[in-house]
Amino acid sequence: MEKSKGAQAVKVAVSGALYGFDKEYTYLLPSELSGKAVKGIRVLVPFGKGNRKVIGFVTGLCETEETAKLKYVDSIIEEKPVVTDELFELVLWLREHTFCTYFEAFRTIVPSGLSYNVKTRYSLCNMQLDKEELSERENELVSKLEQMEESERAAFLELLCSNEENKRLLDSLVNKGILEEESAVRRKVGDETVKLYSLSSEWLEDTPQKLTKKQSLVVEFLRENDTASAKEICYYLSVTKSIIANLVKKEIICEREEESYRSVNTADMQELSLSDVTLSPIQQKAYEGIKKLIDADKPAGALLYGVTGSGKTQVFIKLIEHTLSMGKTAVMLVPEISLTPQTVGRFKSLFGDTVAVIHSNLSMGQRADEFKRLRNGEARIAIGTRSAVFAPLSNIGLIVMDEEGEHSYKSDRAPRYHARDVAIKRCGANNCVLLMASATPSLESYYYAKIGRYSLFELSERFSKAGLPQVITVDMQEETQDGSSDIISPPLYEAVRETLDNGEQVILLYNRRGFSTRLICRECKTVAECPNCSVALTYHKANNRLMCHYCGYSKSINSPCEACSCTDYRFVGTGTQKVEDYIAELFPDARILRMDADTTSSRYAFEKSFKAFGDGEYDIMLGTQMIAKGLDFPSVTLVGVISLDKSLYAGDFRSYEKTFSLITQVVGRSGRGERQGKAYIQTYTPEHYVLEFGSKQDYKGFYNEEIALRRTLLYPPFCDLCVITLSGSSEYATKQASEELRGYISEYVRRNTPKTPLRVLGPSPCSVGRVGNKYRYRIILKCKNTRETRKMIRELLDKMALRKTAPKDKVYVSADMNGDID
Repeated sequence: MEKSKGAQAVKVAVSGALYGFDKEYTYLLPSELSGKAVKGIRVLVPFGKGNRKVIGFVTGLCETEETAKLKYVDSIIEEKPVVTDELFELVLWLREHTFCTYFEAFRTIVPSGLSYNVKTRYSLCNMQLDKEELSERENELVSKLEQMEESERAAFLELLCSNEENKRLLDSLVNKGILEEESAVRRKVGDETVKLYSLSSEWLEDTPQKLTKKQSLVVEFLRENDTASAKEICYYLSVTKSIIANLVKKEIICEREEESYRSVNTADMQELSLSDVTLSPIQQKAYEGIKKLIDADKPAGALLYGVTGSGKTQVFIKLIEHTLSMGKTAVMLVPEISLTPQTVGRFKSLFGDTVAVIHSNLSMGQRADEFKRLRNGEARIAIGTRSAVFAPLSNIGLIVMDEEGEHSYKSDRAPRYHARDVAIKRCGANNCVLLMASATPSLESYYYAKIGRYSLFELSERFSKAGLPQVITVDMQEETQDGSSDIISPPLYEAVRETLDNGEQVILLYNRRGFSTRLICRECKTVAECPNCSVALTYHKANNRLMCHYCGYSKSINSPCEACSCTDYRFVGTGTQKVEDYIAELFPDARILRMDADTTSSRYAFEKSFKAFGDGEYDIMLGTQMIAKGLDFPSVTLVGVISLDKSLYAGDFRSYEKTFSLITQVVGRSGRGERQGKAYIQTYTPEHYVLEFGSKQDYKGFYNEEIALRRTLLYPPFCDLCVITLSGSSEYATKQASEELRGYISEYVRRNTPKTPLRVLGPSPCSVGRVGNKYRYRIILKCKNTRETRKMIRELLDKMALRKTAPKDKVYVSADMNGDID
């Protein structure tokens, strides 16, 4: 006997679900929605005891016979899924590999401008009910609503919704049939549209209608061009919009609306063509080898290691040109938003409108439109920071990661993914090549290239004739003994003076923003600290305030000392603002451009500033690490590293690697034109091997030293590190929870006996023990990132998420595989 079919249902992942409750929920599908629900499509569903309407997305279709307790899908809120099949699978992959929720993964891939908000609206629907059934508060509210006009009533009810207690009161009136509840779904950012005009099909040339001279001009213009916008008609014919309106009114021309994409401003495009891009013999050799991998139509990884200025970008351009000629698409990743303007300007001049841009400095509408252009096939090259790895392209042939060793490719919030790992996953789905390139590749990638996991290609010489810059190390202990400044030493001063006299440009690196890094009370010696974080406040001269660089707290410089109420402070430490003032005193005629987080907060600050420096409007560029990588200014012949000693002792096992990379990259900004460059590195520890190798631009020497150290101490690439962080408002509760978690780990290992070794370090306080009024502890697992290990970590996180505690003792737990140890 054939088994009868069950009711049609869908599996749904809902937004806003806490980690311990994040799973697929089963909902019945109304008959009118049958056939419309597919994987990845967004739906509106009732959730929780109060049946609050929330957004979810369908993870699968199913049938069920247990229908009694199941709820129905309220509605499907889009015509087709916003994510492709590949991106849907990537959502599931992110959830498993980064220990995030379904919707945290979904919202990372889908631009916020394409997300939806649910707004609950209430209206009075039954005024005849016996009011004796209502409580005193309910009676008061209903009486007040009855006296209001409809528009006033709607606004008042919307205001009440913002308070949780009032919300419960409204829900009670809904249950008693007095109020009616309706959920309105609206996209965060609507589509941009433009009105287009064309000749009406009903209008004939011999129609006896008299047209004015300007009306006739419009008719002839549309006869030649078929369709035009009002802006185009007014611009080319010098007519007003009233002329167009009258022609529409007479039904001579017709009007329609069409979607228009919001434009993205880029740096001024150079006049380049693909034929202008030529390769040297050594570049051609690398190009041919990588091209062979692309032509094989199989997943592959390649590392292009090349010294600074070796012309890696020319190789990218030629490879992308070849990829497009095969009918495929390409992704180009850069580590910093600051690098995007120059890269996009160059690529748009070569590839035109096939280039789309993705990074966080775009408006929500711009990001949504660029996403749609890529998904619709109107753009075939995606360029951007790490989020561009999720570009909705199909048939990808090449993914390029420029400056692959930069740690900005790793997300520090859920989902805590690395762009390289996502790119490898997408290469498997598209049979394409991941090309990682850098003068300072990550130790992990270079190690995998050396053992044959990736193909290794090298560019050992600069593309220009000038060669690598000459590097001079300045011992600041010697220089400051005679009372010289600890900001600019005499040798660096003389070099800057000479460079400016020659009409050339200078880049100075100092990786601390603000004016002074600490303020100390002269009376009681107390350091001014953030009340929310266990860090000192930094003085910013630009706004005359003390600021926390972790939570954003600020207060006036005139605020009294918390310990003794004194207002007399001693300024200690140096930031970019103080360095700028000092340089201005030393070189009063020099035009100085400061580049840090304080000066680049506006949307197009990078584009404007870098263009101005490239055009010669400034003589000296002073900045933090954002100016160290990927920038190409031919007139820069001197780079000065004012100080980097602090970064050597940051406490993270990658601190040496980061410092070496920063030195190598910023030194490489010098002498990229026809003239020989110089670089000065100021340090109090000139004998340190990291600085020695950095000054020689010797990556291989540094790699050999560092990889031996990693092997001995068992750090990546010889294991994986999972950092589990616990944070809570109570230090005691957070510490107790971390010890409890350590016990769970030990219990799990005894019960399951993992196949791969596991070392547990901690718990211990994080290096910054309190951030945003949350105390932080961590446990570090030295492990192998296998399915078995991820299963263990997810079980531990689930157990911690479902712990029952008082609200004040709530502790939040997160896991980060191969993240930084802060």
